[in-house]
Amino acid sequence: MASRLRLYWQFTWIAVVLFVPVAWGLEFFQADPLIAHAYFFHDSRWVGADSWWITGFIHTGGRWAIRLIVVAVLVFWIVSLRSPALRIYRRPSGYFVLAAVLSIGIVGLLKTMTNVHCPWDLVEFGGSFPHIPLFAPRPSLLKAGQCFPAAHASSGYALMVLYFVFRERSKLLARLGLVLGVGVGVVFGLAQQARGAHFLSHDLWSAFLVWMILAGVYVFAFRGELWPGAAKGT
Repeated sequence: MASRLRLYWQFTWIAVVLFVPVAWGLEFFQADPLIAHAYFFHDSRWVGADSWWITGFIHTGGRWAIRLIVVAVLVFWIVSLRSPALRIYRRPSGYFVLAAVLSIGIVGLLKTMTNVHCPWDLVEFGGSFPHIPLFAPRPSLLKAGQCFPAAHASSGYALMVLYFVFRERSKLLARLGLVLGVGVGVVFGLAQQARGAHFLSHDLWSAFLVWMILAGVYVFAFRGELWPGAAKGT
C-alpha cells in the first residue's frame, strides 16, 4: 500500500501544488464574479447565451461526443473479452471506461449535493439568489442550487484518462492525451462560463477532481499497470 500511495503522490503532487493556491486565491479575493463581469456578462446578458456554437455545438454536441467515445470504448472492451487477439487491449480499454465514467459521475453527483447556484441564478447577473462564497454557510430556507463543480467541463477533462492509457507505451502519446483532455475541458468550461452556467472556480475544481480520480483508479484499481511487460513512461 505504501508503494501505491507513493505512486499516487507522484501523479498528483503537481496538481495539488497548482490547485491549492489558485483555488484559495479565487475564493479569498471573490474573483469569480469579477471575472464573469469582465469577460462573460455584458449589457445585462451572457455573451454566449444565444450562440449556437456555444450552446448547441460545444455544450450539447460536446456532451454527446464524449458519451459516444465512452460507449465505443466500452463496446471495444466487451469485444476484447471474447477475442484473444484483442486481449492486450482489455485492461487499457477497461481502465478508460471505468476511470472516465467514475470521474464524470462523481463530479456530477457532487454537483447535486453541494448546494451552489449557477451564475445565471444570482441577483447581480439578473437572477433571484444572492451570491454566497463557496464555503460560507447557506440559509436553510434558500432553494438549493446544483452548479458546483462543473459537470460539463468534467466530461472534457475526463479525456485526460488518455495520459494513463498511453504512459506505459509512449511518452509522446501520453502527453498528447493529457493536452487533449486539458484542452477539451478548458473549451467546455469556457463555453459554460460564457452561458452563465458556471464560474471559473467551478471548472478548476472539476479539473482537479477528475485528475485525482483518474490517477486513483489507475494506481489503486489497476495497480499502475495497464500493459503488462511494457516499459513505463513518465
